[in-house]
Amino acid sequence: RLSRRIDDKAVLRLIRRYLVAGIMDGGVVMQRYEGTPQGGPLSPLLANVLLDEVDRALETRGHRFVRYADDCNVYVRSRQAGERVLNGLRRLYEQLHLKVNEAKTAVAPASGRKFLSFSFWYGPGGQVKCRVADKAKETYKQRIRQLTRRSGGRSLPEVVERLRTYMPGWKGYFQLAQTPKVFRELDEWLRHRLRALQLKHWRRGTTMYRELLALGASKPDAHRIAANSRRWWRNSCFALNRVMPIAYFDRLGVPRLS
Repeated sequence: RLSRRIDDKAVLRLIRRYLVAGIMDGGVVMQRYEGTPQGGPLSPLLANVLLDEVDRALETRGHRFVRYADDCNVYVRSRQAGERVLNGLRRLYEQLHLKVNEAKTAVAPASGRKFLSFSFWYGPGGQVKCRVADKAKETYKQRIRQLTRRSGGRSLPEVVERLRTYMPGWKGYFQLAQTPKVFRELDEWLRHRLRALQLKHWRRGTTMYRELLALGASKPDAHRIAANSRRWWRNSCFALNRVMPIAYFDRLGVPRLS
């Protein structure tokens, strides 16, 4: 199939060498007899070449669809039409010696499926909009928990620097999501974690009281927080929000999603 499009024999030989090369797993070279390594640059390229025939078949039949590498969604008006299209796709894939991943394949409403870590919801007037899928949001929160864990022994500026290497890329990928409230809630949750981290670093009530006064807290607020010096998460809201507002974290360089 590649030779139908590529006349250069040297390029074809190079691609073959990539295909038959072994893989490194845990420092051990292993033989590979089919497929390409996941995440490799050759995999999506060959997928586009091979699945071009499927794209053309869907276009010929007038279907609305979107595909990225081997991830594809086809949009139809009814479940019956969806079952018919799926059966047709199975036959097309069999001709290409490919198998449908049944565990990830389903005929379902668009709002119940995800694509490239996006999912869909219906706005006013039935307008379809996209949002960050629940699984992608949970993966983000898990990564933030790792970067801001209170047992890491890192100062707040060091934690902020790590956040600055991760968050802009995540924000850039999901900038098409039409759910600003979700981003605001994630920002609030992150600042809550950073406040708890700072309290953990101060540890002792006397240190908290002194540092909070230096940040401009009132004596009653500083005393209330310092009196519960071991309750970092609970202390990281209410009065502490006034002492460490959004502007405080902006000065530290904490990235924002919203």
